[in-house]
Amino acid sequence: MCLRDSTRPPLALALPALLAVAFLLMPLIGILVRTQWGELGTHLGSPGVVEALQLSLLVSLWALGLSLLLGVPLAWLLARVPFQGKALVRSLVLLPMVLPPTVGGVALLLGFGRRGLLGPWLEDIFGITLPFHTSGAVVAATFVAMPFLVISLEGALGGLKQSFEETAASLGASPVRVFFTVTLPMVAPGLIAGAALTWARALGEFGATITFAGNLPGTTQTLPLQVYLLLQDQPEAATSVSLLLLAIAMAVLIALRGRWTGTPVTAREAAAAPPVSDETPAAAPDPGTETAAPPESAPHGAGRWPLHATVTGFNQLTLAAEPGTTIAVVGENGAGKTTLLRALLGLTPRAHADLRLGDADVTALPPHKRQVAWVPQDGALFPHLSALANTAYGLRARGVPRADARREAQDWLDRLGVGHLAQRKPAQLSGGQAQRVALARALAARPRLLLLDEPLAALDQTTRARVRHTLRTHLAGFGGVCLIVTHDPVEAVSLADRVLVLADGRTLQDAPPAEVSRHPRSPWVARMLGRNAWPGIASADGLALAEGGRLVVAETLPEGAQALAIIAPEAVSVHRERPGGSPRNVWPGTVREITAVGSRLRVLIASGGAPDLVAEITPEAASELGIADGAAVWTSVKATEVTLVRL
Repeated sequence: MCLRDSTRPPLALALPALLAVAFLLMPLIGILVRTQWGELGTHLGSPGVVEALQLSLLVSLWALGLSLLLGVPLAWLLARVPFQGKALVRSLVLLPMVLPPTVGGVALLLGFGRRGLLGPWLEDIFGITLPFHTSGAVVAATFVAMPFLVISLEGALGGLKQSFEETAASLGASPVRVFFTVTLPMVAPGLIAGAALTWARALGEFGATITFAGNLPGTTQTLPLQVYLLLQDQPEAATSVSLLLLAIAMAVLIALRGRWTGTPVTAREAAAAPPVSDETPAAAPDPGTETAAPPESAPHGAGRWPLHATVTGFNQLTLAAEPGTTIAVVGENGAGKTTLLRALLGLTPRAHADLRLGDADVTALPPHKRQVAWVPQDGALFPHLSALANTAYGLRARGVPRADARREAQDWLDRLGVGHLAQRKPAQLSGGQAQRVALARALAARPRLLLLDEPLAALDQTTRARVRHTLRTHLAGFGGVCLIVTHDPVEAVSLADRVLVLADGRTLQDAPPAEVSRHPRSPWVARMLGRNAWPGIASADGLALAEGGRLVVAETLPEGAQALAIIAPEAVSVHRERPGGSPRNVWPGTVREITAVGSRLRVLIASGGAPDLVAEITPEAASELGIADGAAVWTSVKATEVTLVRL
């Protein structure tokens, strides 16, 4: 009872809504009531009606074909290409929908008629006369119906993530191939909805047709025009024919079920897919499958491609690496990590990369010719293709025969332990399985540069460890350079040969993981690695902290130098009373947060005399000290436990 009451609409809104439904329903009921059902077959089977119906079908199908030919590229242009005057073009698309049909017919006469702007030219050069000809009826129907296709398809394209198209380009697919093999299949619901509405609108067109093409039996007299004539002499027959048009229109709308703007295939696949686990018992691969084949035997393994890139724009840096190098790119949000990857791909105007891979300068090449493969954070597997077809996509785009491409793709899936899932669609894969397929697809495309944008971020800890092991194994034999954007210190340390730290688009530090771990030059990186990081200015006995307070250290820097104090959480002692003895750095504080990290606890302590401090203690120590949120404690750090890094 409470549920019904809470969802009951207010009378002030419900009553007008019901009146609106009645207003729309009444004319339809009128047609149904006034139809002479016994004479329906005779009326619809008369020669004039049959001829008009055949002509209407011919005109509407030609109008649909023209709308697809012209409207699909126009919808893509409006959805994907920024240009001046886009609002004006979109207004022109919508104009036929709000323009009175007879005015549209007059406009067509003035544009394409015998005395119009283009009419004499069409007639003299091509011998084409549109008015009072079937082709004129097609033009009129196309003029009023094509906006339905453009609007529906543009909406579907707007809901499609561009990462799918960009990933396809990075795999070597040309823009036209991307459009026909990725974009159109993924917006198929919007395209079908728009096509159905366009056809139904063209079938029922009256005003523009009679004004521009006339009302010639067998030539331009379509079914709506036939209704108009029958109303004058045979109103009962006109009602029967109107019922036919009404039935066709309702059938189209019911079949579409409200999908006017379409639903990208990703959403439909995800909604229909059954839940799947990372642990797939069926056809499980041998435990040694992932590492059984040596990476050097990979199909692309013969090449060696050092990297040299000079990036300008938002990012300002120079990057050079030898073949087989893996670089972890880290930094705060907005530091320019993804912008760097997109600049190397040639996908962003924010930054430009002068890029050389091996002996080839690819700076002027479009993304699909650079041989730079990209794996975005979500993998961007094409949902309408199986795992095998996804993996073979880059090979097919580069002209490899279908059988050879599928064989090589299957080999890569086997190497990454997901070969038994080759026939599954992405929606039927778990997160870990999908990431391995995405990685297989990128490696199978034979890239010279591999870009991974947080490839493991969406995975749980167990799956992440398994995929990280697989990735490390196969990167060992990669003949190019790999850049991995990550926020995970374990990934940065375990996968990378170098760690590139970015800040505001510039290089803050570029060093081996061990060096970055010991001497991080960024407070953010230090905290990412699990350490306390306090910036300040060196003084005679230590560091004057930027956030207030002083820190005593064992080894000082020149006075006035900018520095970063690094304190490991395990070097922080926690007490309930002020400690005595040797510690030179002692502060009172309050426990603000307690989190578990493995078998230990991390305690965030706020202090008025120093920046927030993270301490790492055992659960037993926390229990003995009575550590809880809000508890008053003391912290201490020995001067010898502080490392100063000069900035």
